[in-house]
Amino acid sequence: MSDIIRRDPRAEWIARNRLHPLHAAMQPAQHSWMGPNGVIRKNPHGIGFIGPNGIKRIDRSGAQQGGATKRSAAVEVQLPLHQVAAPAFYISVVPDMVGGRLSSHDRDLLGLAHQLAGKDGAVLAVVFGEHKENAFATAGVDRLLVLEGEEFNGYAPEQRVQGLRAVDNQFSPRHWLLPDSRSGGGELGRRFAAALGERPATRVWQVKDQECIGRAGAGLQDLARPLARLILAAAECAEPVSETRHEALPVELSTTVARSLSRIEDLGAVAVDPAAIPMAEAEFIFSGGNGVKDWGLFHRTAEALGATEGASRVAVDDGFMARDRQVGASGTWVTARVYVAVGISGAIQHLQGIGACDKVVAINLDPGCDMIKRADLSVIGESAEILQALIEAVEAYRNDAKRDAA
Repeated sequence: MSDIIRRDPRAEWIARNRLHPLHAAMQPAQHSWMGPNGVIRKNPHGIGFIGPNGIKRIDRSGAQQGGATKRSAAVEVQLPLHQVAAPAFYISVVPDMVGGRLSSHDRDLLGLAHQLAGKDGAVLAVVFGEHKENAFATAGVDRLLVLEGEEFNGYAPEQRVQGLRAVDNQFSPRHWLLPDSRSGGGELGRRFAAALGERPATRVWQVKDQECIGRAGAGLQDLARPLARLILAAAECAEPVSETRHEALPVELSTTVARSLSRIEDLGAVAVDPAAIPMAEAEFIFSGGNGVKDWGLFHRTAEALGATEGASRVAVDDGFMARDRQVGASGTWVTARVYVAVGISGAIQHLQGIGACDKVVAINLDPGCDMIKRADLSVIGESAEILQALIEAVEAYRNDAKRDAA
């Protein structure tokens, strides 16, 4: 078991938020305080801990208490359960599910749906095909409908519209919410609106007072219109659900989805050079810092992984990477699903730039650096040895996959 202290940003945020229902439970017990006359007061009953035999032990140093005077960062936050036994209406959400998981845009959309549903409504998430997401409950999903079948795989907007029409006929949602994104939600929402004969509200970034406020005029103006039944929302349209757990009960369609004669043939994904992907749009970023000593090996590892290369400010200033590859508050803010930091200690500007990344992997020699504390997965060791082993593991995996295919 590692003795590295891991930060829990969620627990820290709850401890700072006085309006959160778990705020009081996250506060450390107060054993001493300064009185109005400047004298330190102590609570003699609060000092110590209960031993294994049930006898209270006094430990004024706090060593045997495991730091009981400090808030534990590893505490498991158990959110209150939000249940809707008999929904009065539904708010349907069709997330993009890029890579089979909820993106930050999808979570913003579910937060907006939760606002529209209130206490009487339920949020119904409609997902196409297999997925890898296991956090629907904490994202705000009350009911989960998975439309499975090979007809929904790949690029099949016409068949997906047929599935959404079947959902609309059975559940009659009060509102439909789709992400106005380039990952499929924008096109699917407009096709679905045409099939329903609805006029959608597009590029919506705020819903208030029964009005949708969307971007217009190349994003320089706001356009307000009455609350529409079909809403295509932009990123950061609402705060994600963070204070409640939801049931995410599975539901099914009572009828089969009609097969549509597709006029579109999906020829599969087109290979894209990771170096040509803008940093702000990259899903997988392999970033190097001052701790990288062999940059040739770094480039070979990024190529083997198929990742977009990034760098810290120090690496850019030293001339190892181009300026447009700099990640951080003084460079590019990134929203990658996986961010690998090699030899990056974690300056505050860099941590700000990767704040929206889903998973952060850190490779570093210093187990106490800020990047290790921020990372979801940490590897402590020499970067050159780890990168070489990573290349060998990727090549072995691909060779096994080729043998299985043959």
